[in-house]
Amino acid sequence: MNDPNLQRLLLLIEESLSNTDFIKLTLSSKINTSGELKNIYAKVVSVKAGTLLSFVFRYPTKDITKNFSFEEGLALIKKSLEEDFYQAILLTANKDVHFMQFTNGKSTIKQQEASQQLKPVFMHDKQKSLFISPENNLYLQLLGVTSLDGKVKKGMEDKFRQINKYVEVVSHVVEQAKLPISFSIADMGSGKGYLTFALYDYLTNRMLLAPEVVGVELRPNLVAQCNGISKKSGFEKLKFIQGSIEKTVLPEIDLLIALHACDTATDEAIFRGISQKAGVIITAPCCHKQIRKQMNPDNALVEITKYGILEERQAEILTDAIRALIMEAYGYTTKVFEFISTEHTPKNVLIVGVKKSGEDAVNQYKMDKVQALKKLFGIETHFLEKLLETPSL
Repeated sequence: MNDPNLQRLLLLIEESLSNTDFIKLTLSSKINTSGELKNIYAKVVSVKAGTLLSFVFRYPTKDITKNFSFEEGLALIKKSLEEDFYQAILLTANKDVHFMQFTNGKSTIKQQEASQQLKPVFMHDKQKSLFISPENNLYLQLLGVTSLDGKVKKGMEDKFRQINKYVEVVSHVVEQAKLPISFSIADMGSGKGYLTFALYDYLTNRMLLAPEVVGVELRPNLVAQCNGISKKSGFEKLKFIQGSIEKTVLPEIDLLIALHACDTATDEAIFRGISQKAGVIITAPCCHKQIRKQMNPDNALVEITKYGILEERQAEILTDAIRALIMEAYGYTTKVFEFISTEHTPKNVLIVGVKKSGEDAVNQYKMDKVQALKKLFGIETHFLEKLLETPSL
């Protein structure tokens, strides 16, 4: 294959490596859609053996990291774009380069202003298992998670583990959703900001994206505190505002997050995301009173709901299952899986929805399933369903 645009891309990569302004390379859009390999990411690292190209091969259930010399790395990139991927995005300190191939054999290459102003730092991550390091993180110190010498404080170990697990989950969702380099995030009910700061840090400084993040919090003292920490940390595109999930005026949202919003507040958050056509919605529900109060089956299920503890658990499962179904009806691919609990609540279910392109019409088949579940458990209405019936949507 002798594609001049591909040769041009390889030359630009080689030049950026030589000029030490290479930041990141992403290979995506699989040629063979049934293949296991999803993406390849490359960055420069400095190790004992010298300065190398570090490749991360992303599979559905694992990541594999391998280091290569620049020459070997360029050969691997060429081979991957000839056999495995249609698209490459090169980020350097001076420009962005977008290379795209098409099924008809043609290709394009475009250059534009650099989206990342940070100079690349060629470091090898000694703590590969950690998405957020306790060292050299001012915001972790100011939030009371770490000490001045970069050690996790006694009693904050669980919080630090939660931070890393959260960043791991959300960063993978961001990659899968194929959001643009610059996008907006609304974190509804951001609290003290532990997770908001960590996510902004990772997306900006490790994934080299350019998100604009706003944390929404009712308590004015926490808003002031978090804005102060953001300023001290130099996080220019992270701000916190006072407001509620249902009433805060927000611009266009690409990713909406609501963790441990109590009872119907989770539905308010999902409604905000759906109504503003957010590309991604992430919620961790807490409390499920609205459905539990209504549950009144007239069938064999009464043998479950007559026991308080089983009724409570059934209400949780049913509430979140209906939420996921409704999100699917409104064009989202959904996943429901176990997250990590916090010191505030044992609830650890995460609902993630990624908007499918061109899916604007309501899927009546999915809504019929919602009605069937409601009938089975003797439920009149789910709060999210009620919100979506309003004329404003």
